[in-house]
Amino acid sequence: MSKTRNFTAIFIIFLVLIGLGIWIDHEKDRREELQNVPIPTDLHPIVQEKQDELIEQAASLGITVVITEGFRSVEEQDALYAIGRTTEGNIVTYAEGGESYHNFGLAIDFALRTNDGSIIWDMEYDGNDNNQSDWMEVVEIAKELGFSWGGDWPGFKDYPHFEMRFGLSIHELQRGERPDLEE
Repeated sequence: MSKTRNFTAIFIIFLVLIGLGIWIDHEKDRREELQNVPIPTDLHPIVQEKQDELIEQAASLGITVVITEGFRSVEEQDALYAIGRTTEGNIVTYAEGGESYHNFGLAIDFALRTNDGSIIWDMEYDGNDNNQSDWMEVVEIAKELGFSWGGDWPGFKDYPHFEMRFGLSIHELQRGERPDLEE
């Protein structure tokens, strides 16, 4: 009886190892396939659509939103990362090239245009005179459209930043995973 149990246990281990080998080969093939996926060169179509809706909805409230940044190349990200480190200025980002949702076309930054045409990042400004911060009105619209806001982040706050992650981490994006075009 113990020889039968030993044989059964060995056979089960053998089957598990075969299954594990097949899974490892599949994952290796999948990783190689994902590594060949090109990095985007523009905003994701859904992010672009929601950005346009944000501008339109804010305009209906008398708020002019200016998109100051959308897709950003890895090289552009590295140049921003250098500010305050190897070039003069204050640190503006903690993400190196390839570590920002901007690099994958999934993030935008904004500012407000005042009635006199100035571009501002004033979170208290009330240009439409409704006793509410225009900035926070834009944030609320963006959240309703499915964006997450950098002002909600723990630690470093990025108040002009909106992004759509589509459930993907930076690591997954770096590996080549991409959001569907119809989320």
